[in-house]
Amino acid sequence: MPLLEENPTFTGRPETHKFAGILFDMDGTIVDSTDAIVKHWHKIGKELGVDPAMILQSSHGRRSIDTFQLYDPSKANWEYVSHVEGLIPRQFGLDAVEVPGARNLLASLEAAKVPWAIVTSGTRPLVTGWLDVMKLAHPRNLVVAEDVKEGKPDPECYRLGREKLGLSADTRVLVVEDSPAGIRAGKAASCNVVGLATTHDIAQLRENGPDWIVKDLQSVRFVNRNADTGEVAIEILHSLE
Repeated sequence: MPLLEENPTFTGRPETHKFAGILFDMDGTIVDSTDAIVKHWHKIGKELGVDPAMILQSSHGRRSIDTFQLYDPSKANWEYVSHVEGLIPRQFGLDAVEVPGARNLLASLEAAKVPWAIVTSGTRPLVTGWLDVMKLAHPRNLVVAEDVKEGKPDPECYRLGREKLGLSADTRVLVVEDSPAGIRAGKAASCNVVGLATTHDIAQLRENGPDWIVKDLQSVRFVNRNADTGEVAIEILHSLE
């Protein structure tokens, strides 16, 4: 797990905050499919005649359609991208693991009927494929790559996520992200952001301004939902000092 800062101290005192809803990124936040994605892009790189290492340098947190636009614009269409992404969980499902704490957190939110959604740079077949393979809770709302004109760090995706939850722009919404581009998108959408140190080093997370940095979802805990106001209490533990 990338924590590349000397002696990081995840000793922040527990804080409880109230939100109207929660928006999660997918890869690196709920599921760590790094090994699967590496194998996927190695396969694609060979097909395109492009060094996979070059593709991998810029592909994380970026929509595949934007990556294909760089290397083979003829494949930068939703039919092709949805097809190849839908194959990833089936071909490389054994190479993915859930981010620690993800299963329990999503299950507790779903049980309490908390407004939550996944907002991802992946396509719908990729997201639903991973949730099925990993047997994780499915949200009632998804914002996927094909739903927006611009990918992260553009804030359009998180604004759309808020709208899909039926929340107004002045409500307090929590975004949970692992990538610098996603953190920037969440902040630009006027959300509070928890940055997970699961795929990027701490320095990269810090410079993009999340409100908290934690190791993984074991440090994000559902407390309760107010039956009258609908507000969701979330406890953030062991944040980076």
